Amino acid sequence: MNKVYIGIDLGGTFIKVGCFDSQLKLLAKTSAPTQPEKDAKIVIENMARAAEKCVAEAGFSMADVAVVGLGCPGPARYSEGIIEAATNFPTFRNIPIRKMLSDRLGGKTIVFENDANVACFGEFAAGAGKDVDDMVFFTLGTGIGGGIVNKGKLLAGAGDNAAELGHIIIYPDGRLCNCGQRGCVEAYASATNTAKRATEAVEKGRPSSLKKVLDEKGEITCKDVYDHLKVDDKLAKEITDETAKALALVCINLLHTTEPKRIVFAGGMIAAGDVLLNRIKYYFNEHIWNLRKETVDIRFATLGEDAGIIGAAALAKQAAEGKLKSD
Repeated sequence: MNKVYIGIDLGGTFIKVGCFDSQLKLLAKTSAPTQPEKDAKIVIENMARAAEKCVAEAGFSMADVAVVGLGCPGPARYSEGIIEAATNFPTFRNIPIRKMLSDRLGGKTIVFENDANVACFGEFAAGAGKDVDDMVFFTLGTGIGGGIVNKGKLLAGAGDNAAELGHIIIYPDGRLCNCGQRGCVEAYASATNTAKRATEAVEKGRPSSLKKVLDEKGEITCKDVYDHLKVDDKLAKEITDETAKALALVCINLLHTTEPKRIVFAGGMIAAGDVLLNRIKYYFNEHIWNLRKETVDIRFATLGEDAGIIGAAALAKQAAEGKLKSD
């Protein structure tokens, strides 16, 4: 019987699972509550049950599963299969998640990777990067995550934690980031910090139609900032320009570091559409060197919320074929 692959995306609220054939065609998908506040064993049991349910819905059994791919938040020792800690998982401290899930699933091989890397590999395998070999990927949300594909393989790093792209410093001695560094791109260009910078400006007395939003709702969101850009609010334009410039600068840094063919942006903030993408491209062209004409393609992701399960399954397939990472 044909072998299938399972992709699991472990989120703070929901566990998403997909069952895929050898061509990475989605056969079935399901989700289940994560229950992150409970013991790690319960979270792993929830994953296992969701995987079994998904395989059954696709018309297969666990005996037909070749490899299981798993994307999780970190930090972690991925080569050892151990989650050291995770922001939304208070019980996760040095959890051997790969072994525990494998044991629960009858000894299945588990490929364990950072969730941002998994989403990156999903876009590389079946989305916005499927026709290139070298790609840089950013997720724009509460923070900024990312991944790098070089010659068809995820860049891992000496300690398996490469591609912390949100913590590349673009403005030395700049804004304080949650990571403790100053001047990280995340401190300027995540959805959270785009909204935060707008809020700070309004609170300091900058005139803006966003003041009414803050007064009525008690907060300004990233969506609010882009909505007020549409009505030509001067502060909203300034904030969104600064966000785009920060992202353009980090694109230039990554271009000079890894020379990708494509740079892909994903996450909730890309709902802003061309008004964000075109600004990133504008500032990229404004600040890139003039020694040669660069042809890197900057675009938005295409897989949406399925990127995680697709990427996890693609990594599982790669592992089954003996091609994982730098092997």
